[in-house]
Amino acid sequence: MDTDNQTWVKEFILLGLSSDWDTQVSLFVLFLIMYLVTVLGNFLIVLLIRLDSRLHTPMYFFLTNLSLVDVSYATSIVPQMLVHLLIEHKAIPLVSCAAQLFFSLGLGGIEFVLLAVMAYDRYVAVCDPLRYSVIMHGGLCTRLAITSWVSGSLNSLMQTIITFQLPMCTNKYIDHISCEILAVVRLACVDTSSNEIAIMVSSIVLLMTPFCLVLLSYIQIISTILKIQSREGRKKAFHTCASHLTVVVLCYGMTIFTYIQPHSSPSVLQEKLISVFYAILMPVLNPMIYSIRNKEVKGAWQKLLGQLSGLTSKLAT
Repeated sequence: MDTDNQTWVKEFILLGLSSDWDTQVSLFVLFLIMYLVTVLGNFLIVLLIRLDSRLHTPMYFFLTNLSLVDVSYATSIVPQMLVHLLIEHKAIPLVSCAAQLFFSLGLGGIEFVLLAVMAYDRYVAVCDPLRYSVIMHGGLCTRLAITSWVSGSLNSLMQTIITFQLPMCTNKYIDHISCEILAVVRLACVDTSSNEIAIMVSSIVLLMTPFCLVLLSYIQIISTILKIQSREGRKKAFHTCASHLTVVVLCYGMTIFTYIQPHSSPSVLQEKLISVFYAILMPVLNPMIYSIRNKEVKGAWQKLLGQLSGLTSKLAT
């Protein structure tokens, strides 16, 4: 292939979800509301954990990290998507596209590793409760959190570099809501087998390996719960893991479906809807799941609201 055909494009055009103006306006309003709820909900979770000393435990330390990841992930995609819903020329510069791919892919990887770390935390809490505070000490929690952030970031950096080294020729229309890695790789005018293998390998390392660790943790957790004699004890042990298990099922399911088999990937529309799910719905659902299903968080909310109510009454008098 001659050099003229292997030129770098300076910008990409994101085709988005719809070309109908009324649909785009409706989606703008819906996605804006959900994004604001995401930012507010996760910010309140972090603030609540910070203010309530009862929540200064490993589980909520990791939940703080998860909330920060969710907000950052949504912010890497949603604001640009909202702008594109209201303009005709839906362009994104090459550098911005690369940055978006790096942050969204990296934050996604961080979340999967964090969920595996949180599963280990729940395993220790249920299977070895007497030594929980000894095992899950502050130093270990910090190292596990740093490992999550570093591993996801390094994988994303590698994938971003090899993806944007591909010659795109004159292809600049990305049939997606964002610069998602599979959508960008499809634009290349050369054989992308090595890229697809790299995507599959990184998926195994940062998706399937954490998933297997989560699976092993919950096999041990369930086995331990079934050995508990009292019904109340089993119920309490289950509630210890219920919120995390709900998030794990939601988070891992469609990602495994999307990325493990690039050649057998779902349709473009399905890919777009999956991206909307992870960018908009999951960051909204996570704080709700941990608030609604967790007695400690609900208790902390009630305490905080009570304090605010008392402060308001004093100011009023």
